[in-house]
Amino acid sequence: MLGRSIRKNSAVLAAFAAITAGLIAFTFQSTQARIVEAERRAAQRALFEIVPQSRHDNDLLSDTLTLPPDQMAQLNMPEQTRIHVARNGGEPVAFIIPTTATDGYSGDIRLLIGINPDGSLAGVRVLSHKETPGLGDKIELGKNNWILGFDAKSLESPVLEKWRVKKDGGDFDQFAGATITPRAVVNQVKNVLQYFSTHRDDLLQQARSNGISQP
Repeated sequence: MLGRSIRKNSAVLAAFAAITAGLIAFTFQSTQARIVEAERRAAQRALFEIVPQSRHDNDLLSDTLTLPPDQMAQLNMPEQTRIHVARNGGEPVAFIIPTTATDGYSGDIRLLIGINPDGSLAGVRVLSHKETPGLGDKIELGKNNWILGFDAKSLESPVLEKWRVKKDGGDFDQFAGATITPRAVVNQVKNVLQYFSTHRDDLLQQARSNGISQP
């Protein structure tokens, strides 16, 4: 009797554990799918905010460039991401680079950085972050206009030494009670501009020879 009872209870517990594990796995997969879709839509909106339709006549989502692994690592590009190319009449008018500032206050800050062929910024947008609500989250355009302060900036304007927040002697505002977050974003935007300055000719050549033009 006791043996049968133990076996029965064990079977019930095993079945319960299997069902619970299945529900957790299903919930995780469903949640992950929603997260991926939300991130894709956010990236799509950000692309068109950085390079509006009036500036390009191609498909920003499909017109992309693939970088070598070492350059992706240099840019802190998330896996399986590519540079988006904006064109007008077949000619590249902007490159939109996905990158990550890894030194945010609460972790990674995923960014899209648009750069014009002359090295000036077309715009910067935040895709995702875990910064403190009410403080660090002011990097989001929906919370504050701070991110628009990068528009048209370059390595010459301001000069390289001024690519810092004002607390560090630079030209960029920080937030009251939250310096680490804007510092991380400013530093990563500067890093991407420096990368573009070094690889500009190669990127233009690759875009002109391998890109997709869709009038």
